[in-house]
Amino acid sequence: MNIIITITVTALVVLYAGLFKAKKALLPITLLGLLTSLAFVVSGWDMDQTYYNMMQMDNFALAFTGITVLGTLLIFLLTQNYFAANSDNIAEYFTLILFALAGIVIMVSYKNMSMLFIGLEIMSVSLYILAGIRKSNFASNEASLKYFLMGAFSTGFLLFGITLIYGATGSFDLEVINQYLITNYQHVSPMFYPGIILVMIGLCFKIGAAPFHFWTPDVYEGAPTLITTFMSTIVKTAGFAAFLRLFADTFAPLHDFWMPPLMMIVCLTLVVGNVTALFQKHFKRMLAYSSISHAGYLLFSLITLTGNSSNNVLVYAAAYTFATIIAFAVLILVKQRTGNDHFDSFNGLASRNPFTAIVLTIAMLSLAGIPLTAGFIGKYLMFLNVMTEYKIFLVAFAILNALVGFYYYFRVIVAMYFKEGNETELQVPVQYQFVLVFSVLVTVFLGIYPSVILNLI
Repeated sequence: MNIIITITVTALVVLYAGLFKAKKALLPITLLGLLTSLAFVVSGWDMDQTYYNMMQMDNFALAFTGITVLGTLLIFLLTQNYFAANSDNIAEYFTLILFALAGIVIMVSYKNMSMLFIGLEIMSVSLYILAGIRKSNFASNEASLKYFLMGAFSTGFLLFGITLIYGATGSFDLEVINQYLITNYQHVSPMFYPGIILVMIGLCFKIGAAPFHFWTPDVYEGAPTLITTFMSTIVKTAGFAAFLRLFADTFAPLHDFWMPPLMMIVCLTLVVGNVTALFQKHFKRMLAYSSISHAGYLLFSLITLTGNSSNNVLVYAAAYTFATIIAFAVLILVKQRTGNDHFDSFNGLASRNPFTAIVLTIAMLSLAGIPLTAGFIGKYLMFLNVMTEYKIFLVAFAILNALVGFYYYFRVIVAMYFKEGNETELQVPVQYQFVLVFSVLVTVFLGIYPSVILNLI
């Protein structure tokens, strides 16, 4: 609870600082609030506190909260010279991102399904505004409208599913629902089954899994790049944490019922994400379709439920988050210099700025799942999780899709090292250098020593 209070108070202080035109104080105040939140994450470890039987700050919630808060902190460091060029209302950007983060913390720590809905809506409403905050930009307006319509549509599915589950069990509490399934395994109410499917559909909308992904490319492309970074990393991680807490724990007794439709979603997500990314000519849109494919890999953790499912998702989410932050940070620098995000904009980047090219190469290798990177460990754990149930065909299918991913990730590397382009050197601010170096170190370290967080939960 201290984490949510800290983030919320920080958001309000930042808003008032903006009201009094204290622009230089916005980032220090925000970073101080996020560092304080991280301190509460560390101090609350192994305490397993429950608040009013609505939220549970166990190690699961604290681990994912730590990843999301740290990722948000790095994203805020990328705000240097980014918002100022496009808006005078920088405080509003900061405040909305912090409010979205507060909703995310609720999403990863809910113990009652009503809190899942509240956290999801706090996050979503903030993101609807952030996606369209550039009012004079048509693409940003289009992104906001599409995200709002699809978000409202998915919320309807989620609420209807929660309603049916409540009608069957008489409770929103996850423990009560789980106990109902255990004691009434042979006589589960007919309302419960469609409730599970509707909740699954609602959450698949939020994480961008196919066939509920169609909002993702346009929204990611139209929203400001920094907001896209937040949505494709922090928001996606929170969505999977919420998915995992509900399905891997509460709905586990009915795993045989909801696993087949989930497997179909996984296969479709991998195909749509990887194949469509092949035909993209713009780096940002490629990353959008890439995020869809990674949603498919993350869902592997629910195909076979084991005691390591939560840890596997944590490792994959960490690997994906830091690699994607690197990719978008470099994209921001390149786009500021060239004015577009076409793959040709990266031509000759290695000669203009070797440091930037190296860190982006490591990020692409990690996203592709090359050994000695965190991305490889994440994919290996997901595949290993499924192989325990002898679903070899699914692993082979996923590996084929991963090979497709090699092509579009290596397009960026080829452009940087083997194609001639503009020889103008990129200017990398100090804050960007810190984010890039830190993220690369984490990516490589987790690729070599994954045991640091592998048994964290």
